[in-house]
Amino acid sequence: IENIEGYRCDDFVVNDTKLGLVQKVREHLQNLENSAFTADRHRKRKLLENSTLNSKLLKVNGSTTAICATGLRNLGNTCFMNAILQSLSNIEQFCCYFKELPAVELRNGKTAGRRTYHTRSQGDNNVSLVEEFRKTLCALWQGSQTAFSPESLFYVVWKIMPNFRNGASTVVTAIFGGILQNEVNCLICGTESRKFDPFLDLSLDIPSQFRSKRSKNQENGPVCSLRDCLRSFTDLEELDETELYMCHKCKKKQKSTKKFWIQKLPKVLCLHLKRFHWTAYLRNKVDTYVEFPLRGLDMKCYLLEPENSGPESCLYDLAAVVVHHGSGVGSGHYTAYATHEGRWFHFNDSTVTLTDEETVVKAKAYILFYVERQAKAGSDKL
Repeated sequence: IENIEGYRCDDFVVNDTKLGLVQKVREHLQNLENSAFTADRHRKRKLLENSTLNSKLLKVNGSTTAICATGLRNLGNTCFMNAILQSLSNIEQFCCYFKELPAVELRNGKTAGRRTYHTRSQGDNNVSLVEEFRKTLCALWQGSQTAFSPESLFYVVWKIMPNFRNGASTVVTAIFGGILQNEVNCLICGTESRKFDPFLDLSLDIPSQFRSKRSKNQENGPVCSLRDCLRSFTDLEELDETELYMCHKCKKKQKSTKKFWIQKLPKVLCLHLKRFHWTAYLRNKVDTYVEFPLRGLDMKCYLLEPENSGPESCLYDLAAVVVHHGSGVGSGHYTAYATHEGRWFHFNDSTVTLTDEETVVKAKAYILFYVERQAKAGSDKL
């Protein structure tokens, strides 16, 4: 994750790595805990409440249509998390699980029966995380004119983060979890090694032939597609000298080939395009446009045993796209596109606007969320 420069306030925020993001949220929420409801907090909250009624109303086919979606306040360096939350809120298999959970009731008799947040002073962090997440998802589609603040959720995420390292099976693994087969072959003796690895997302390289910056008169050259990225991920690859394979038959490191197969596809397929890479001690952004389908992404050819899959089980339709805006060298911003009840929305922190498919397919995707298509007649394959 690159350093962030907010769209609305232009405040430069440093250290926006995965670790830095959490640290910033942690510092921010600790300050809130130590100085709750200070004048400064009220001032910041007022500045962030910039989602007005006008931004909730759009002209669609000559008539005014109300947007039922609610934005998320940027707490400073949280636009990436906001984009992910908005994406998840539009994945039915995921958010319905939390929305249908009963609200947590506090033990205090005065508040019994009321839907309430677990606060920083309360105990059970596991229950608190689920409740905060449920409340956040519910708030995003209630049509509020004021952007919702996810500060309580972010605080609990930081508080309970060590528990995530246990690797226990959860609703996340049930929905996003798939299995890869990693096949390595020794080029000297032909010994084959197979290993199965669980995954929650697939990180795809943008093939090098598409990375070079094009001049204006080269814009009509070949376009990189999502299929190119998937093919690059699953094609047979000869490992270089820095990745020699320890062959148990040869009893030493040898040259080898590697190939990935997908042994099990998830219900929701998360694809991450590697848009940042190191060259000569500098981290650069790969700004190449990658063409991706809105419907009918066919994953059958990447399966280990495609004959065992049904005709629809390998087809995926796009649910959400996270986009990184900016050069990636010290600044940037994250927004999301997501579809809800047949309409596409653009989520930019506290601002939510209606958009269309033509705009979505032109986006330079960073993360794509595809949902497994349910069995039905007709399909448009990639």
